[in-house]
Amino acid sequence: MADPTVELRAELNALLRLTQTEAMIAQTRRAQARDDATEKELAQNASNCEDRARRLTQTIRDLGGVPDVVGAAVGRAAAVAKAQVEQGQPLAEALLGDLSLEHQLLDRARFARVLAETADERKVVRLMERLETAHSATIEWINTRLAEHAVGGPTAIRPTPVQAAIGVSRRMATFPARQAFDGLNRSVVAFGDLQERAEESVTTTVDRVRRVADAVGEAWTAGRHAMLEQGEARASAEGAGRTAKALHRSRVELGALNADELPIKRYPDLNVTTVVNRLQRLTDPEQVRSVLTYEQATKNRKGVVTAAQAQLEEVANQVAAGASS
Repeated sequence: MADPTVELRAELNALLRLTQTEAMIAQTRRAQARDDATEKELAQNASNCEDRARRLTQTIRDLGGVPDVVGAAVGRAAAVAKAQVEQGQPLAEALLGDLSLEHQLLDRARFARVLAETADERKVVRLMERLETAHSATIEWINTRLAEHAVGGPTAIRPTPVQAAIGVSRRMATFPARQAFDGLNRSVVAFGDLQERAEESVTTTVDRVRRVADAVGEAWTAGRHAMLEQGEARASAEGAGRTAKALHRSRVELGALNADELPIKRYPDLNVTTVVNRLQRLTDPEQVRSVLTYEQATKNRKGVVTAAQAQLEEVANQVAAGASS
């Protein structure tokens, strides 16, 4: 019978390589955090990844093996390459890639635990159990972010400027190419120009990425509300229901609805406490999202924004729970 310790060392080295990749991706995601709380959470996750890598390295040495330093470096390079490729993908694709990596880490940790049990390496068994717990929690976290995206967001991880530009321009490009929507087509071209400008900054610091994202949004804000509202009205009048719905969703995402279109009546006259109470009664994610984006575009009251985000996360958790049951 083959020595189980030999296979265990090989599996631990595979985990080490993947963990190095995971750590680099965690650092990349910090630049996409929507708020300081999420950024701190991701920073802690990156630190935890580095700690797991150190523990794996020491464990391999304790078992008489040699840590695969070259392979780990390749893993880090793969993470950098992944970040570059993601710029041409929607945010959901990037998150699905993260999810796939976490599932591989979880499955390998489980396999390594069985190998460690066979080899009677109790310390390794305990380490693998900790890894299983950590990766299971990360999988749950990513699934919640994907659920947030599925119900229309906003997600705790926001797209990079390039991903945001691609997402909007792709959606706009699916609208009927009729004269009534020439203004929308021109906006797609304008957004393409902004995308090229944003691409130059996707690998910069967290603060600069956020400044670029804000600049991209501001550059397209002028005149877009009236253009989208007019397009939606015309699409409805012409019986183009799908186009009207897509335009309305774009208006919701951009905070471009009028106050009388919100699901909460007399919204501008209400105080924070009243708005929060009424938000908690909303179960339709698009209605919650419409209040959130409108609030962010107007008064931007922290209490309302926080409550709306919490309500959206609650809806996303319910969706995720339903999908897994």
